[in-house]
Amino acid sequence: MSIKLFNTMTRQKEEFKPRESGKVAMYSCGPTVYNYVHVGNGRMLVVFDMVRRYLMYKGYKVTFVQNFTDVDDKIIQRGLEEGIDPLALSRKYIDEYFKDAQALKILPATIHPKATEHIREMIDIIQGLINNGLAYEVSGDVYFAVDKFPDYGKLSGRSLEDMQAGARVDVDERKNNPMDFALWKKAKPGEPSWASPWGQGRPGWHIECTAMSLKYLGAGFDIHGGGGDLVFPHHENEIAQSEGYLKGKTFAHYWMHNAFLTINQQKMSKSLGNFFTVREILEHFPGEVVRFYLLSIHYRSPLDFDDENLRMAQKSLERLQTSIRLATEALGRKGDKAIQPEADQELLDAAQAACQGFAEAMDDDFNSSLAYASLFELGKKINAHLQVYPYTSEGLKKARETLLELAGVLGFDLEHPDSLAGETDKKLDKAMAILLAVRLKARQKKDWEMADFIRDQLKEMGIALEDTPQGARWTIKPE
Repeated sequence: MSIKLFNTMTRQKEEFKPRESGKVAMYSCGPTVYNYVHVGNGRMLVVFDMVRRYLMYKGYKVTFVQNFTDVDDKIIQRGLEEGIDPLALSRKYIDEYFKDAQALKILPATIHPKATEHIREMIDIIQGLINNGLAYEVSGDVYFAVDKFPDYGKLSGRSLEDMQAGARVDVDERKNNPMDFALWKKAKPGEPSWASPWGQGRPGWHIECTAMSLKYLGAGFDIHGGGGDLVFPHHENEIAQSEGYLKGKTFAHYWMHNAFLTINQQKMSKSLGNFFTVREILEHFPGEVVRFYLLSIHYRSPLDFDDENLRMAQKSLERLQTSIRLATEALGRKGDKAIQPEADQELLDAAQAACQGFAEAMDDDFNSSLAYASLFELGKKINAHLQVYPYTSEGLKKARETLLELAGVLGFDLEHPDSLAGETDKKLDKAMAILLAVRLKARQKKDWEMADFIRDQLKEMGIALEDTPQGARWTIKPE
């Protein structure tokens, strides 16, 4: 079955046909690095990492480019506020980005270009737009003339007249049209700047992605991704300047956008005080739990982010991790009775059904939410089998391998769950092992009062015990 994806440009699902057989050229807008990654941007980063991983799973060689905007009005302003050189500030937050990305299980891009390292390419494109009659210079600033590009608005589906009426744009009498956008900005005192044919200055935001995507992927690359808030003006402007420069050649064939993220049913915003960074969330939940939640709803559906939803995501992920743990333990045991052939075959069939259901969900516009259902159904089958046959079998091996593999496609390592505390967590493991050994001795001496006291005290602390034939197990329940 071929992959179908929803193309924002055509507003419908289309069969994915890459530019080059067996290869995918993909670009996703990266962060503007003036602060830690906020959780809304985190959703976009996780979504396109998931898309990339699935394309790789399907056998494509994926060239994935994700940029860093490391010079920008916000970066300059934040640098002034903190008394830090803006470029030093952006380098700091690029380093911090990789820490958050690693926690969220986001693979490094094939190429992570920085805007400041591609000034020459931007200048060349801007000059090409001027030569093509699509841009003009005014006192050191260069603007793109939107009314010179007949297809302006084709991504967002709005006419230029409608956009002019509803847009909030800076009033600048030097522009030929209020909707014209900056390609190059004249340097102000104290700002980072570079030499250009129009004097010292720095690039506008939109031209950065055009320069970097065309340099590394070329015209007509396959997928351009980003958050829904980038459709207009960022991606609309990218298309105009890119295809204007390319003299009508297609810039990117498929445009993918994830929906907005809300916080407790309200749009995330600094003014409402509900603006959270990924780093803040990671103080309370492991990165894999955050990732699990971000992929639990189809990427084109709005997602509400709150603590209760995260706790539910943690419990759901723990169910899958438990299935793997129990299966791993069982594979190390010999059984005391023969497994019925039909019982083993049922697991083999369940593994095959999970693969099929997973592929059907992901082939249909990367429906990770529906793909989860295949994982949980397989986990349920494993658990039921182990209730009767808690030891090794071919069916159990295959079911376990399949669950690990499919979860891995979505970025989850069910065999090695994340923890929040690092070395502290290792010490907790050792302390709990000692405590459980004390409780076991109490049970062996039939000192039920002491055994129950330990269990109840741990429960009050949020640590649940489960007595099994193979010994006691413990888990920390979400607060």
